[in-house]
Amino acid sequence: MILMARFWVIAILSAISFGADWPQFRGLNGSGVGDARHLPAEFGPDKNVVWKTALPLGYSSPVISGNRIFLTGIEGGAIAQVEGEKDKWVHKGGRLYTIALDRLTGRTVWKQEVPRDRVSQLQTNNSAATPSAATDGENVFVYFQDFGLVGYTRNGKERWRLPVGPFNNMNGAGSSPIVFRDLVYLVCDQDSGGSYLLAVDKNTGKERWRARRPEATRSYITPAVFQPARGEPELILPGPYNVTAYYAATGEKAWWVTGFCWHPKTVPVIDGDTIYVAAAESGGDNENRPKQPNFGELLSAHDANHDGKLTVAEVEGDRKLQSLLPKIDLDTNGFLEEQEWDFYRARMASQNSLMAIRHGGTGDVTATNVLWRLTKFVPRCTSPLLYEGVLYMIREGGILTAVDPKTGKILKQGRLTGALDDYYASPVAGDGKVYLLSQQGKATVIKAGADWEILSVNDLDDITYSTPAIVGDNIYLRTKNTLYCFTDKSSR
Repeated sequence: MILMARFWVIAILSAISFGADWPQFRGLNGSGVGDARHLPAEFGPDKNVVWKTALPLGYSSPVISGNRIFLTGIEGGAIAQVEGEKDKWVHKGGRLYTIALDRLTGRTVWKQEVPRDRVSQLQTNNSAATPSAATDGENVFVYFQDFGLVGYTRNGKERWRLPVGPFNNMNGAGSSPIVFRDLVYLVCDQDSGGSYLLAVDKNTGKERWRARRPEATRSYITPAVFQPARGEPELILPGPYNVTAYYAATGEKAWWVTGFCWHPKTVPVIDGDTIYVAAAESGGDNENRPKQPNFGELLSAHDANHDGKLTVAEVEGDRKLQSLLPKIDLDTNGFLEEQEWDFYRARMASQNSLMAIRHGGTGDVTATNVLWRLTKFVPRCTSPLLYEGVLYMIREGGILTAVDPKTGKILKQGRLTGALDDYYASPVAGDGKVYLLSQQGKATVIKAGADWEILSVNDLDDITYSTPAIVGDNIYLRTKNTLYCFTDKSSR
């Protein structure tokens, strides 16, 4: 029996290939697709487990290179609710860590702390260690909203650190860094203006360039890289109100599409010359919202002291505007100013959508390059998945929609029985299967296809916000307290 057990362990470990990587949030260029052969349809805390490792609190997703898994977390401290805000909290105290695990065993290989210079406000479904790492195979790069960017060698030696922020983002950070060629990129969107895209030299940590994004408010997006057959690579950002492409080498804006969601949290998916983006937020499903006046018209009606801005007292004759003003006063200085009102107007004009965009052109290409839009059933938090010729979306309530990527036509839609829940983890796929992970830890596995079908619903018995990673014959899945490595033992 002992010899048989040893044989099984050796078989499992030897099946782990180090040729494939999952180098950033949601894998290669954020696609969510792994090159896998024998992934399990059924798994849980005590089923098809290769190993499991306890982790500190953190919602970053596993990132894999060779025999290393990289994550972040926060240990210690205490959670306190923000006064007057029922769904906002801060994590006071606590220590921020980057953690590397051995992919074969789940053993902690190294663990490095970064200083925590401040404590940011968070939404209840966020953490002080939510952005995922990025790796180029030799180095790993991490971002903490309460410090900034840090670069390590794969063996845990710190190479550089770059304080970034603080940012005015009422829900906390969610954008993960990516690395492409010799640069590390981070989207630094925030309220009250001051948004930008940052590019840092991966070897020195020195800022290479900064692209200002005055049109953008807060977002939680991670960019993807578009590499055309001819021309310069671009970074695709599905940001607030606009989908924008920047030249990766310089940060110069290449083209953009208007009318996007105001509060995006997703990663674009690229297939050939087509870019798929999706995002939704409250209010974005109302196509009959009234057109908002421009700021000059507001001033003419309410600016009693003619100082070019408005207070709650000045708009007391308009109860709706009086109630709205504190919510859209992004810098909380007690005044409604032109940029804040313009952000609100853009928000009210934005629309929830899954969108297919043909690459090409310069400037505003909305009228020419949007192939199709689907404005219903779009999720708030999860990114779309393109797998084996079908585009998938999973939204709140466990509603799964399969879409024809060529036309935008819905192929099949249904609820995931046994997992009617909220979803923060984005779908991933491999081995003919799609994995959908709910907030309450229900992991649904479906047989991929236009006429998809549920294979299993597995209970992980823990809250889950992180997106799984797929490498080789294994799926790596993080719950609130544990990282699991699952495989299909029956195939051994």
